[in-house]
Amino acid sequence: MDRRVRELLSALKVPWVYPEHAGRLSAIHQLLQLEPVAGVAFETGKAATREQLGRVHTSSYLDHVYDLRGQNAWLDVDTTAVSPGSVEAAEVAAGTTLAAVEAVMAGRSESAFALVRPPGHHAEPVRARGFCLYNNVAVAAAHARAELGCERVMIVDWDAHHANGTQDIFWADPNVMLFDIHRASPFYPGTGNLEDVGVGLGEGTTVNVPMPAGAGDQAYLKAFEEILIPAANWFQPDLILVSAGFDPHPFDLALNVSYEGFAVMTRMLQTLAHQHCGGRLVFVLEGGYHLLSLSRGVRTVLAVLAGEEAPTPGLIGVAEAKAAAAFHQQAFISDDPGSPT
Repeated sequence: MDRRVRELLSALKVPWVYPEHAGRLSAIHQLLQLEPVAGVAFETGKAATREQLGRVHTSSYLDHVYDLRGQNAWLDVDTTAVSPGSVEAAEVAAGTTLAAVEAVMAGRSESAFALVRPPGHHAEPVRARGFCLYNNVAVAAAHARAELGCERVMIVDWDAHHANGTQDIFWADPNVMLFDIHRASPFYPGTGNLEDVGVGLGEGTTVNVPMPAGAGDQAYLKAFEEILIPAANWFQPDLILVSAGFDPHPFDLALNVSYEGFAVMTRMLQTLAHQHCGGRLVFVLEGGYHLLSLSRGVRTVLAVLAGEEAPTPGLIGVAEAKAAAAFHQQAFISDDPGSPT
């Protein structure tokens, strides 16, 4: 579909703008400069090594990506392109996610948020997809198990798009649980059916919750309460990773999760992390392409992680509506219905 749209726009001589661009991170940083979150500290990341990437990607795939260093090219017929600097950016995105996990596992911070691009959850072991070159959260989960002493890692993905790559990587792995709530097929990438639960020893550690278009806070929180919490209680993770995309916000025209909804989901994940893994909780940026909802969504999550209370979804504006009703109600009281007072 994306390729067809580009072909049509090309014929019309209309410029096509690649949605995954550096302005996504700039917008987040600008908002955090304008509205700092008390208690949030920044650390720089690092580039992931070939060994670290090779835990979830094949050698032939890594060779292919490395050969594109410094070039302009399309990696697939999907949506994934590189320009000079993209390969290095992807290495730093994966490595910065590792650095966030290491900071939490070392106790320097109870929680962390890896503000990275390009995103990663669509990247498969042998294929780039959906703006993703390396699967950042999968690289981090594998590193936590191989080097940091974690036995069980839970990945929660609330991006509007299903994490086909993360699912593929851990499909038969009983030590990594993926809980993925997303807009249902045929929405991109068309995977993540309810019946997809893993295979072999990994059967039951893939949990898909496909949502219809328009689903919002109440549906997401119900899924968290009735599926995610029991799943976490059963799995008993040592670390919780969150693939946090902000395209479920209505500004991205996929779903209807509000900032308040993101806040409450963050608080629920924080509670689960305290119950099961000493508070160890790492967020990793995935999608979100409307710069306002992306930056505001990230700030909302950071504020909750830093200790702010999460507002109740669905109640925003209720107090104002009551005040307005009290102001106007006398205007519609009359002994003669239909007559103005």
